[in-house]
Amino acid sequence: MVAQGRHTGLPLQKEMIMEQRTAEIHRQTKETDVTVELNLDGAGKYEIDSGVGFLDHMLTHLSKHSGIDLVVKAKGDLQVDAHHTVEDIAICLGECLLKALGDKKGIARYGHSSVPMEDALANVSVDLSGRPACVYNVEYRTDKIGDFDVECLEEMLRSFSNTGRFNLHINVPYGTNSHHIAEAIFKGLGKALHAAVSVLGTDVPSTKGIL
Repeated sequence: MVAQGRHTGLPLQKEMIMEQRTAEIHRQTKETDVTVELNLDGAGKYEIDSGVGFLDHMLTHLSKHSGIDLVVKAKGDLQVDAHHTVEDIAICLGECLLKALGDKKGIARYGHSSVPMEDALANVSVDLSGRPACVYNVEYRTDKIGDFDVECLEEMLRSFSNTGRFNLHINVPYGTNSHHIAEAIFKGLGKALHAAVSVLGTDVPSTKGIL
């Protein structure tokens, strides 16, 4: 008979994995001051203040649809543009994800989601493999969404994948509205991450024995 945790009813070993899946990263440079906190076993609660309105909007979707509790506080050189702030938040997100996953025992590892957003469709696949790779097949009809440069989105997602050391494949086969395309991507990423970080057992999901 498997012993059960006192509060969750989960097997003790799985409960121990879940209790440790939080992380906090603070990164300060001459360009930005960023703090990110996350809880992989949260309820999709978020507190986002990056100073970049559209980015805040995307990060709330990421948190809500992944079920990951997320706190992002950032101050950056927005008088230049949003690039440094976006990139450094992505770096902190990746470091937090990697730290919270620990040895990755028991995780599903893979996640995929196909999310429609009115005229747009985003297909997002994730492999928490320990190896960074980002494939980004997305075309926008505009260079900006409001005053936000759409090129920052690819930079952010690539930096997230690089520092989080995971495979991230994003394919948008069609879409006409740039806001809808971006929103579908972040909702899809949230759902794919939700699946990938889910605890299904106690073994590392790799024939190598490590990820």
